[in-house]
Amino acid sequence: MADINGVNATSVYEQINKSNQASSTAKSQSETDSDMFMKLMIAQLKNQDPTSPADTADFMQQISNMSSVESINNLNTTMSDMSSALLTSQAALQASSMVGQTAFVKTDKAMLDSRGIIEGVYTLPESAKGVRVSVYDSVGDVVDTWEMKSVAAGDHNFGWNVGNRDPQSEYKVVVEATDSEGVYKPTESYIGHRVDSVTLGQNGIGMKVNTGAGTVNMSDIKQIG
Repeated sequence: MADINGVNATSVYEQINKSNQASSTAKSQSETDSDMFMKLMIAQLKNQDPTSPADTADFMQQISNMSSVESINNLNTTMSDMSSALLTSQAALQASSMVGQTAFVKTDKAMLDSRGIIEGVYTLPESAKGVRVSVYDSVGDVVDTWEMKSVAAGDHNFGWNVGNRDPQSEYKVVVEATDSEGVYKPTESYIGHRVDSVTLGQNGIGMKVNTGAGTVNMSDIKQIG
């Protein structure tokens, strides 16, 4: 889950989504309550005893109650809209702070940064006796490979320096970890890419991050920084 300046970014968009849902629910509830009061009043008028009609004061009190409930529901809707607007503004500010930073994207596509380095993160659900990182060039030939022994479960950063090799425009990075039988199998990995721009969806929902690896969802980003 991405962190931006110490703030969990993904949670902001979840809050916006919940806020939008709450706003929609509030509006729906308001309409339902109004319809219910109106139906009850009409039913009361239809079924009242002509020789003993409903008291005017009681009738006006019912109308007053309906107006009060509707006003409260309208206030709730207004507050929900304001909350959604504030969350959207917060999302926009956080999105702007991401530009120029490195996003670790769920992809095997890699490109050298200005230092001639590729950075990445891999995740192990459980400890492994061995982890192997392989770097391939654009035609699929192995450029470099290295192994780590007895790696604990969790997230681990790694880096690769092109050194004196002929720099390529694009590389492929594959991270593998041993299973219970000692066989190497691909494990979840993320490659660092510079954030070029950010595209916000409606009300901040569905934000897209544009990087050298292409356009990705926030859910495909491990961390920012």
